[in-house]
Amino acid sequence: MRLGRIASPDGVAFVAIEGDIESATAREIAEHPFGTPTFTGRSWPLADTRLLAPILASKVVCVGKNYADHAREMGGEAPEKPVIFIKPNTSIIGPQVPIVRPPSSSRVDYEGELAVVIGRPCKDVAAARAGEAILGYTVANDVTARDQQTQDGQWTRAKGYDTFCPLGPWIETELDPSDLRITTRLDDTVVQQSTTALLLHGVGDLVEWVSRVMTLLPGDVILTGTPAGVGPMVAGQTVSVEVQGIGALTNPVRDK
Repeated sequence: MRLGRIASPDGVAFVAIEGDIESATAREIAEHPFGTPTFTGRSWPLADTRLLAPILASKVVCVGKNYADHAREMGGEAPEKPVIFIKPNTSIIGPQVPIVRPPSSSRVDYEGELAVVIGRPCKDVAAARAGEAILGYTVANDVTARDQQTQDGQWTRAKGYDTFCPLGPWIETELDPSDLRITTRLDDTVVQQSTTALLLHGVGDLVEWVSRVMTLLPGDVILTGTPAGVGPMVAGQTVSVEVQGIGALTNPVRDK
């Protein structure tokens, strides 16, 4: 099932997106998409709505250097255990919303990633049972003020600006995350091309690791890490991250 969040002529709603995307229908979900969704009976042609970020997480937990090639391009080896950090939920935006480069940064980078969406409250989840806690998967761009990441020595400011966590276009609930192609395009140029088969710590291991540290709530998001090829974006460009089996998340870039 594809789960999304839309703005329609009747307001904002969670929906199930059914049919081919070109002619898809958005069926309104009552209350929330967790568990077994129930429907209100209302629906709209998807083309008559605007896709929003598919979920508003209480927290976005990110994983650094989870591809060996990206760790090398950042000037070091991958850590033995996952390194995690948090982006604030105020950084979340949806498809087609501009990524805004702050004037305090001279270099803002794209980082295309697979994102995991949690489906129920959970703590201390074993990797083998992680699927029971997962609602589905979406596409993410872990936007980073690279110069500030270097200056600060920790990543909160560099990762935390408003608009620095595009998510979308929807959540795919029926997906095997073990070998999905990830492609990032800057305008028409492919700048990242990899597969989740190269994740150093897979989805199950990440859910176990993070849930040992903190309770995960429905709608929380785990960004699984970015492959090599990260680089700067400038105003007027468009960045698009595509994950096989989900779709493409596209955002323009502008200066504040």
